[in-house]
Parts: sequence; C-alpha cells; structure tokens
Amino acid sequence: MKLFLFFQTLLTWVPFGLGSSIIDIREMKVLAMFVTEFGYTPAEKNLNEVEDARSGASYKDAVLAFIQAEETDEAYDLASREKKLVNHLKWVARKNNTNRIILHSFAHLSESKASINFTINLFNLAEKRLQNAGYETAQTPFGYFLNLDLKAPGYSLARIWAAL
Repeated sequence: MKLFLFFQTLLTWVPFGLGSSIIDIREMKVLAMFVTEFGYTPAEKNLNEVEDARSGASYKDAVLAFIQAEETDEAYDLASREKKLVNHLKWVARKNNTNRIILHSFAHLSESKASINFTINLFNLAEKRLQNAGYETAQTPFGYFLNLDLKAPGYSLARIWAAL
C-alpha cells in the first residue's frame, strides 16, 4: 500500500524548477513559443458542434500558445483560470518583445481534458482580456486538426512550458 501511495503521489505532483514550490500537474498546460512566422490551414474537422473553418491565416512575430484546459480546471472559477492564463501569456509576450498572441487549443498535452464549452469560453474570455490590454490576438479554429507551418528562434525564452 505504501508503494502504491508513493507512485500515486509521483504521478500527481512534480517539482517545477529548483527551489520552487510543488505544482499540481493536473492543471491547465501551456506551451508558449515565440514564432517569427506561423501559418495554418484547416485539415480535418474533428468536432461536429464547432463552426466551419474554410481558410487559414498567417502571422509574424507572435507568441503561439498551445493550451490544454484540464478537467480539474472546471472546479475553479472560469474567470480565475482565464486571468492566470492571460497573466502568463502577457509575461511571455513581454519577454519576447511582442504584442501578438495566438491561442491554439492543443488537447494533446495531457490525458485530462476540460469540456468543449469550458475551453471555448476560456479562450474567448482570455482573448477579450488580452485585446483590452492592447494585444493583437487570434485563435486558431477550435475542433480542427490543422496543417501548421512555423519558424521559431532558438533561445531560451522562445519556448516556455507551464502548468497553471
């Protein structure tokens, strides 16, 4: 039994950096990348209940945020999760000297997924808050597999992983 509890603890909690606190890995995951170029085209719709996306888009000098809201995020107030996400993305944008942020739902960072409605609402609220703060924003089509083209520089703050 003690061995089981030890492994269960390992799967639930991980240290995040030297000298930092313990972070619950079941919370929202974000992989933010500074991209000098990013483009997408819709390849395959995988959710019937979302709007049709017919065309792609391209961007330059932006933070591209691969975001996965987790099922446990739904236990929190939506506004608190949105604020935490926005604060993190604004920090990443400042570190990379850009005011462009692209939100991309990427449900492959963990096995746990928040509901479609929760995730869509989270993205829409985050985008509105970012725009109100003077950021240029975009969202990739939700519920689609996309063909992606990107160029990203190779310096440390160009790629930042976080569990929020």
